[in-house]
Amino acid sequence: MENCLNSALYSVKRSAIRVYSQMAKNTPGCISLTLGEPDFDTPDNIRNAAKASLDAGDTHYIANNGNYHLLEAVSDFEKSKNGMDYAPDEIIVTVGATEGIFTALFGILNPGDEVVVPEPAFGLYESVVTLCRGRYVPMDTSENDFQISEEMLQKAITDKTKAIILNSPNNPTGCVLSKESLENVYNAVRNRNIFVICDDVYRQLIYTDDYESFASYRDLREKIIVIQSFSKPYAMTGWRMGYMLCDKSIKQHIEKVHQYTVVSTASFSQKACIEALNTDVSGMLEVYRKRRDYVLKRLSDMNLSVVTPKGGFYAFPSIEKFSIPSGEFCTRMINEAGLAATPGFCFGSDKHIRLTYCYSDEELKNGLDRLERFIGTL
Repeated sequence: MENCLNSALYSVKRSAIRVYSQMAKNTPGCISLTLGEPDFDTPDNIRNAAKASLDAGDTHYIANNGNYHLLEAVSDFEKSKNGMDYAPDEIIVTVGATEGIFTALFGILNPGDEVVVPEPAFGLYESVVTLCRGRYVPMDTSENDFQISEEMLQKAITDKTKAIILNSPNNPTGCVLSKESLENVYNAVRNRNIFVICDDVYRQLIYTDDYESFASYRDLREKIIVIQSFSKPYAMTGWRMGYMLCDKSIKQHIEKVHQYTVVSTASFSQKACIEALNTDVSGMLEVYRKRRDYVLKRLSDMNLSVVTPKGGFYAFPSIEKFSIPSGEFCTRMINEAGLAATPGFCFGSDKHIRLTYCYSDEELKNGLDRLERFIGTL
């Protein structure tokens, strides 16, 4: 019966990030800088809100799209923080950003529709596009400091293009799309029936004052779908909570995907998420900033080329000069140096590796010491 499954499943591979993380776990003494998970626990006030909600008996079904008070809180937060005008009935509370991305793509794609994705990119996009019977179209930005040019878009966009996914700050590079990049995308889609999915899950973890999301182009409101998550900024990865913002004309149809896949998110998490939106995360951000600066200095001392991350908690140094494929590089580094990183091929760029710096200062120092010793042997 194995050959009788949905044929799309055979084209989707398990996450290579998890594969290398597991290799690290299976290697005694190995330091892992692979997973993008904050080393902080969820703040006490958020956890206490969930506990209080459980004690109050919030264990029953809620509205499919989320508790109204949370929808209202998200609407207020996005308006005051990011200047976006989404009403509560234009919001869906999702099971993390992952479900939001799946719901959005399943909701807009017909078989054969193309989705343009600037690479390097999180591997989830290709897998979900494939499962939704779409066609994944990678757009290489590695020769342009990970920015998007007009020429790239002209080559990638066809009559079958249904959507472009923008992830800024980016995973794995940490780069923020420039105003010029955003303008190039704007000019490419404004007169076409193309959606722009803004995966903005690292928006609260930025180290620059010139950040702007594509979602700020409000004249394209009907074409924009924004995906957000509580996981990264509030150290809530295990809660699996996120949300989607989109024009009501689109949301009234896309919400059916959410309803029939997950019904709703957990009832007792709603008040915790309201509390999260009122939580100051600047302390965690400053810790990430200091770690970023330390990692960049160490990589510079090793003469490893890297574009400065302006958000998130990833660095994406080039290993091109070693002429070793990223998978082989990372496998050898685990076996020979006791250090695990994520190979760049996971993100569509085999000339790089991803180092995650949401780990303790001691782990980062020891890990980078091992990286330095390892490349000294190559």
